[in-house]
Amino acid sequence: MRPIRVLLVDDSLVARTVLARLLDGRPEFEIAGAAPTADQAILFLSTHDIDIVVLDVEMPGKDGLTALPEILEASHGARVLIVSSAAEAGASATVRALTLGAADTLLKPTAGNFAGEFAHKFIDALLRIGHANHDQKRAFPSKTPDAAPRPVTPAPIVALRAARSGKISCLAIGASTGGLHALSAFLRRLTPEFRAPILITQHLPPPFMPYFAAQLRDIAGRPTSVATDGAPLVPGQMLVAPGEGHIRLARSGSRIVVRIDPAPAPSRCMPSVDPMFEAVAEIFGGEGVGVVLTGMGRDGTIGAEAMVKAGAEILAQDSATSVVWGMPGSVAQAGLASLVMPPEELARHVCNRNMAGAAWK
Repeated sequence: MRPIRVLLVDDSLVARTVLARLLDGRPEFEIAGAAPTADQAILFLSTHDIDIVVLDVEMPGKDGLTALPEILEASHGARVLIVSSAAEAGASATVRALTLGAADTLLKPTAGNFAGEFAHKFIDALLRIGHANHDQKRAFPSKTPDAAPRPVTPAPIVALRAARSGKISCLAIGASTGGLHALSAFLRRLTPEFRAPILITQHLPPPFMPYFAAQLRDIAGRPTSVATDGAPLVPGQMLVAPGEGHIRLARSGSRIVVRIDPAPAPSRCMPSVDPMFEAVAEIFGGEGVGVVLTGMGRDGTIGAEAMVKAGAEILAQDSATSVVWGMPGSVAQAGLASLVMPPEELARHVCNRNMAGAAWK
């Protein structure tokens, strides 16, 4: 496997130099370039093949968040790691960066504190994102003059189950790495006429969840909150799993309410998609729909199997639009998915099913 090619984008010469030194002498990495502005980075990406862009947020001229969509488009498949003093746990800038398509974020330390814990986190993030990118990055001819074009890799062939029709009583969505961007694409295509409750499990630490829920509320234009124990399912409302527990469901008289489960899940994720899918299978049976978006690992596969056995439908994001085709790929390759498509197309299918007669009015 060739080295992971990295572009450093930061207006601080000191930061660029220190970050480059952290990678010096490591055969896993190659510093392909460094840029002091977002515009220079975009120009560089138009002629070079990069795996990871390390991007600062607060820069003169075009800031990192404003430039992020252009950087992703210009890079043709590179992943972006935000390293910024604005990337605190739970910070709105962090959630916005992840929503716009950043693969991960790291809090930039103060001068003189780049060694030690930060260095370990930085290297680990680059290896994790870079190796996933080598596995999942869509092939395109290298723009580097002395590099051979990469072979075109066909989309994985998977066996699909028959697509379902009819009313939807509950929509459950699971995602991880790159999931905020995919969720944004999915929810923007979900029409206001879709009124079934929506449950969302995204792999994020607890401090992020209030900001994440607020971001989804603004994107979807639906009431959205972090799920709490005993919260009822309400038509048109979205509930997000808290960072310290999984979403489960129970009947309370005529209502269906959330139960937060802090017990470890087989996937070792907290929160985990599997318990949420299992709960939807138990309560809603064939009127439930599970959606698995981009993310590392296999979380959601066990729950998806339970949903399919209960007669529910499972939809998975395709490999071409996934940051990492781990979670959706696992579900698809297990033969549990009825559709494997970009998030926008999955949402279109959900809306078409909803037109047949929604359970929630």
